[in-house]
Amino acid sequence: MYMARRLREALALEMVLSQAEVEYFVEPGPYQGGFLFRRELTGAFFYVLPADLSSAREILVRAKYKPYEETAHRGA
Repeated sequence: MYMARRLREALALEMVLSQAEVEYFVEPGPYQGGFLFRRELTGAFFYVLPADLSSAREILVRAKYKPYEETAHRGA
């Protein structure tokens, strides 16, 4: 649902979701960062149950966060 790149951002998002009483879980994971020099960094990946996804996205948008949007894969 969301990937926080910094600890401060992850802690703030945890507060938003907890105050809204949304059940979630967080897992650290790698992502590619950097502009000129690409490197692997670790972020906090937030997940919710599929039944809670739409309401959790609305909560994130109201709190000024941009939830992950799944894009359709385009085949050649």
